[in-house]
Amino acid sequence: MTAPSQLARAADGPAPAGPPAPARARRRHDRRTRLAGFLWLLPALMLVVGVVHVGIVYNAVISTTDWNGIAPTRQPVGLDNFSAIVSDDVFLAALRNTAAYAVAVTVLQLGAGLAVAVLVRTQARGRNLLRVLIFVPVVLSPAIIGTTARYLLDQDGALNELLRAAGLGDLARPWLADSTFALATLVVITVWQYTGYSFVIYDAAIAQVDPATLEAAQIDGAGNLRTFTAVVLPHLRGAHLVLIVLTAISSLKTFDLVMLTTAGGPGTSTELLTLHVYEQTILRFHAGYGAALSLVLVAIALVFAVLQVRLSRLREV
Repeated sequence: MTAPSQLARAADGPAPAGPPAPARARRRHDRRTRLAGFLWLLPALMLVVGVVHVGIVYNAVISTTDWNGIAPTRQPVGLDNFSAIVSDDVFLAALRNTAAYAVAVTVLQLGAGLAVAVLVRTQARGRNLLRVLIFVPVVLSPAIIGTTARYLLDQDGALNELLRAAGLGDLARPWLADSTFALATLVVITVWQYTGYSFVIYDAAIAQVDPATLEAAQIDGAGNLRTFTAVVLPHLRGAHLVLIVLTAISSLKTFDLVMLTTAGGPGTSTELLTLHVYEQTILRFHAGYGAALSLVLVAIALVFAVLQVRLSRLREV
């Protein structure tokens, strides 16, 4: 057989397999990337586990004891602290107040944020300045807001002086010391401070509406109200869901504003769950009972957290 025919047969045979080096290199690169990502996340994971999860477990242990928070020994009491919660009139009042406060803040804050976002979108000039002015209260410390509100809303505060000057002196009252209006006043203060947060979310969501769709609606003869309800509002469903959950959870955690303005009074008219936990744990040295109360608050917040995750998955589908 001649050399050319041997070369031809060799060419007709199967080609040798290529080296697997590129695939191995790719896998090594993927492993290194995942490892690097895990190492970057590790400090945050350690912080969350150490502060949040370990704290919750320790709280659960404390909740089964009778402890003043100082003594070196604790008396086990099983689930007695949780049984006492059911008959705690202050807890029941705090639960009602917290629910009313959370619902009112959520509804009003979302409504105000959406209204302001729509109004800002209609302005031809000064949008950026308006956005800054609306968001400024969000970055203010609740300590500043609470202290200022306490003086402005006092019996002789600026608000009542304005009412008297306008001939509406009959409406003047100590807004934070009146059991009828104290909780509603706290709702108004909270909505004023955090409407800017809802506004930012809604403003960003409205900006994502396709301008061609809006133009088509106007060409079809739809007015501004019809365009908003038929085109813009359905597009904001995701923003609604996120804000409802986040605002509700934030309302459950409210403490500093109430502490600096009413301290839960008058009576229990503004007593919230967070304040009741503080009073039992710090002021009355009932650390075990305070731990049980805090676990109830964690359970309520966990319901909203699970709801947020479920809603996020529904949005992805």
